Amino acid sequence: MSTLESKPPSLEAEQSAHSELPNPLLGSCPLPIFEHKKIVLGHGSGGKLSAELIDKVFVSRFANPTLERMNDSAVLEIAGARLAFTTDSFVVTPLFFPGGDIGSLAVNGTVNDLAMMGAKPLYLSAAFILEEGLVTSDLMRVVDSMQAAARLAGVQVVTGDTKVVNHGNADKVFITTTGIGQLIHGACLNSDQARPGDKILLSGYIGDHGMTILSQREDLDFEAELRSDCAALNGLTEAILDEVPDAVRCMRDPTRGGLASTLNEIAGRSGVGMMIEEDAIPVSDTVRGACEMLGLDPLYVANEGKLVAVVAADAAPRILARMKEHPLGADSRVIGKVVEEPSGMVLMKTSVGGTRVVDTLFGEQLPRIC
Repeated sequence: MSTLESKPPSLEAEQSAHSELPNPLLGSCPLPIFEHKKIVLGHGSGGKLSAELIDKVFVSRFANPTLERMNDSAVLEIAGARLAFTTDSFVVTPLFFPGGDIGSLAVNGTVNDLAMMGAKPLYLSAAFILEEGLVTSDLMRVVDSMQAAARLAGVQVVTGDTKVVNHGNADKVFITTTGIGQLIHGACLNSDQARPGDKILLSGYIGDHGMTILSQREDLDFEAELRSDCAALNGLTEAILDEVPDAVRCMRDPTRGGLASTLNEIAGRSGVGMMIEEDAIPVSDTVRGACEMLGLDPLYVANEGKLVAVVAADAAPRILARMKEHPLGADSRVIGKVVEEPSGMVLMKTSVGGTRVVDTLFGEQLPRIC
C-alpha cells in the first residue's frame, strides 16, 4: 500500500488541492474557491449566499451555455421545437397555510418558472421524500391539492417517484417538481435583456406569502388575516405576451429574496441600473404592519403569485392595461424604470423624498418559505 493510500490527506488539504485543479469545462481556469466549510440556512435564501453557492459549487462544475444563462427555466431546441425545462424543490413549514399548501406551491412554483420564460406549461413530474410517521391523510390532502392546482393551470403530472426516510431525517414531506413547456412566442426573455428607458411593472401586492408562512409558523395573530398569494401565473403571462410580445424584455416571479433580489438579479445580468418608487410598490396594511413589528423589509419577503416584467417604455401602457384585465394582475402598476447608471444597482426613491440603495441580502429574513 502506498503512502498516499495509507495516510489520506486532511479535509483542509484536500479542499485546498481541489480548489487549484483546472476545470475541464472552463479550460485552464481553476474552480472558484468556496470558503464555507458547512452549508447554512442562508445558502437557500435567494440572497448573496445562495448566489455564491450556485456560482462556485454548481455552475462552475456543470458549466455549459444553457446553464450559464441562469434563467428560471432552460430553453432547449429539440427537433425544431423550442421547449422550456425547469426543476424546483419545496420544503415549506408548515405544510398547510392560508391560501395554499406545499402541494399547490409545488405545482404553481414550477408552472411559474416556465411561464416566466414565455412558455405554455404542459407536463410535470413530481418526486416525494416522505418521513416515516407522516399522517397518511395529510399526504392525500397534499396530493389532492396538487391535482387541483395542476388542473387549474392546465398541466398534467405524468411521472414521479417516492422515497421514505427514517423518522427525524426529513420534515414530513419534501417535493421536487420538474416541468416542461413549449415556447409559443418568438420573444427572447433572458434576464440580461433590460435596457435603459424600459419600464418595470409589478403585478400586485408583495410580501403576502412570506408573512403568511411566518405568522403560521410562529402563531402570530394580526387584525386582518394574512393569506398567501400562491397562484399559477401562466394565464397572466400569456395575456402579456399576446399583447405586445416583442416589447417584453424579461419576466420574473419574485420568490425567495423577494422583489429586491429579483430586481438586483436583472440589473446585474443586464449591466444596467434601476430606479424604483417606494410609493408605487403595493404593500397591504397588514403585511406592512407585521413587517414593521418584526423588523422586516417587505421588499425582501417572498411572493408566490406575483411577477415583475421589464418592458419597452412605449408599450408599457398597453401591457399594464392588459395585466389589469386579468384577475391576478388587477393591482398591477409601474413601479420604476431602467437607467444606465449606476450599473448593476437598484435605487429607490423613498416616501420621504430620499434615495436608498436596495441591495441583495447576504442571508435571508425567513428560512424554509418555499
